[in-house]
Amino acid sequence: MSLTNCGVVYRSSSVAEGASDGTNVRVLDMNPETVVQANRSTYAPKTLPAVFSQTSGREFALRGSETLPEPPFVENETPPEALQLRLPPPADPGPYTIGIGDVVLLSTPTANSTVEQLSGLLAAQNSRQGYTVQDDGSINVPNLGRVRIAGMTIEDAEANLFQKLVENQIDPTFSLEIAEFNSRNISIGGAVAQPGVVPVTLTPLYLDQALAAAGGITVEDQDYASIRIYRDATLYQIPLTKLYSQRGLTRTRLLPGDAIFVDTEYELSRAQAYFEQQINIAQLRRQERQNAIQELELEVSIRQTNISEARENYRARIEFGADNRDYVYLTGEVGTQSRFTLPLERTANLADALFDTGGGIESSTGDVSQIYVLRASSDPREFGSVTAWHLDARNAANFAMATRFELRPNDIVFIAQQPVTRWDRAISQILPQVFSTSTFLANQ
Repeated sequence: MSLTNCGVVYRSSSVAEGASDGTNVRVLDMNPETVVQANRSTYAPKTLPAVFSQTSGREFALRGSETLPEPPFVENETPPEALQLRLPPPADPGPYTIGIGDVVLLSTPTANSTVEQLSGLLAAQNSRQGYTVQDDGSINVPNLGRVRIAGMTIEDAEANLFQKLVENQIDPTFSLEIAEFNSRNISIGGAVAQPGVVPVTLTPLYLDQALAAAGGITVEDQDYASIRIYRDATLYQIPLTKLYSQRGLTRTRLLPGDAIFVDTEYELSRAQAYFEQQINIAQLRRQERQNAIQELELEVSIRQTNISEARENYRARIEFGADNRDYVYLTGEVGTQSRFTLPLERTANLADALFDTGGGIESSTGDVSQIYVLRASSDPREFGSVTAWHLDARNAANFAMATRFELRPNDIVFIAQQPVTRWDRAISQILPQVFSTSTFLANQ
């Protein structure tokens, strides 16, 4: 008793309801109604910096020469007696695969159906939006990112887009169409009304269709005129006099990359020069695309470096405590007295704080019937007012309340000690004092 009067008896924290020492405490038991009331307090979780949502991809315009040069003209050629017929071998290129420069459409089956559910990714049929396949073989869809579809059939591309939409939790109700066929074509020049390129689409392209697309043949003397087809480093020839006289020649199937030249001379000079020009153009386009891809890769690398640096700077700010985060504090009989950082872009509950960094309730000393969340009033007129939300977990089923009770910045989670723990700690402090006094008196 004398030691008690000296103030050496152990003291511990507790939650006392009412007004004392300038603090007005109101204790409310946690139940479904009070949890809903507590969760109604206004709170907007802080968000990650925008740099964590950025990607290094960007739209990149397709490059390459599109207009073909005029075919060369060679004079002073002497005609032969007859022109040979050399047909290209039959070939089936298989199903159409999407290529660089193609424009694809993403559309829903009907207007105003699932367009809103797709978060603006798909356009209605009355105002559909096309996506150009870029030099890296992908399309850039807003809110979805870059999706590679080059080299795929329409079915495979739809399956790939379907998977990407599912991964981003977007309703994948859509259809894929090719609006512009720009990646595969045949070039046609010489004695035609409109020299240029003819796209290869989903349907097979035949010689008569290509000639018709070029405005038809403009040849007056057909005796020494011919259609020459350059394919895979081999030159084929169809004399114009035999084109319409032999059934089936007009239905010669053309393949992507074929070059056609309608020649009015017997020599191969003009056709050969024309085909050389086509080869040079193809090489030029390929080189331009390689340069464009290298430029794109450089820009992407720079953006990746900038984004990584910004993210590392943010992590460094967190490490040195320079970033303004929201915290909840854990005290009393918890595994570790510490502060719990509220997550970004979502709310946290009482169970998160207890069992994440707090280490849970100290089973040997904590009183499961005295779990509190202390929340000070944010109203300046109620300075000193504290609401203590009380959870009695002697019935383990009440822990379900902890998973639904949302925490707010500067909340204090307090767990009182068991009565026997208070007594044990008091004794552990008294006995050394008693022994010390007895030893001192014995030595006198």
